[in-house]
Amino acid sequence: MTGTSAEAVVVSDLVMRYGSRSVVDGLSLTVRHGEVVALLGPNGAGKTTTVEVIEGYRHPSTGRVTVLDRDPWMAGRRHRARVGLMLQSGGFDMRARPLETLRQYAGFHTNPLDPPSLLDLVGLHAVAHTPYRRLSGGERQRLALAVALVGRPEVLILDEPTAGMDPEARAATRSMINDRRADGTAILLTSHDLVDVERLADRVVIIADGKLVATGTPAELAGGLRPRLRVRLDRAIAPDRLPALRAEIGTAVVELEPGRYEVGDGLPSPEVLAALTTWCATEGLLVVESRSVGGSLEDAYLDLVGAAR
Repeated sequence: MTGTSAEAVVVSDLVMRYGSRSVVDGLSLTVRHGEVVALLGPNGAGKTTTVEVIEGYRHPSTGRVTVLDRDPWMAGRRHRARVGLMLQSGGFDMRARPLETLRQYAGFHTNPLDPPSLLDLVGLHAVAHTPYRRLSGGERQRLALAVALVGRPEVLILDEPTAGMDPEARAATRSMINDRRADGTAILLTSHDLVDVERLADRVVIIADGKLVATGTPAELAGGLRPRLRVRLDRAIAPDRLPALRAEIGTAVVELEPGRYEVGDGLPSPEVLAALTTWCATEGLLVVESRSVGGSLEDAYLDLVGAAR
């Protein structure tokens, strides 16, 4: 990492247009050495396009992107070897065995990790000679991770790194990611598993419709939420009966979708809960589920993305 800045990845005012449509619209983010940054957003938010620009697969319409102080679009083979890519699509030969695949990729680097040892590390020793087409989804993910790690990269880009893995493999993968961070690797990951993100990410970047919605640590994003109650009924409350419910329990009731409601601003008192269940019983409605939300990254993510739409 000699000669590089503290910020291994810099995205500044990135815009990606396809025709008249902006898929990414003025996005900025950074990833520092020894840091895990999670890029989150709903499908179609612009995550894949952003990652493809950082990988050097696409050229931005406008804006500036650097990886290890170089424009990834113009980077040569030696520079690209400093970046490890774990792609969910894989792209491996269906006939090739994990060991021979990893040896092939190791040959692209001057000081690679030992392929057999790396296969042991990711838990693929037992299937080292099994054709790729016969590997499970989780085993394919672990091979993709091994390929990303084999060149001792300074930057890691991980797409859904634990997708399809069993709990033991997920824990091992999180441990490996933490080890790479401790070694000073800059790590950018995308994931729909917000529990993984909470455990791994130093910072989170949330985008929607190609624009930055929020950024911060998982604790910062979740800490801004007040706990509140959400209930699910066996059927929707008739619209003309909602005012009666609000008057009966003395607090706001917001319909999130038919049959799902948010009650009050914050956690309600036991008296409000009792009044709610009594009113529902009188109306012939069954409370199927009630739970407090708020204080988790998932709740923050859903609120922030929902408000941006």
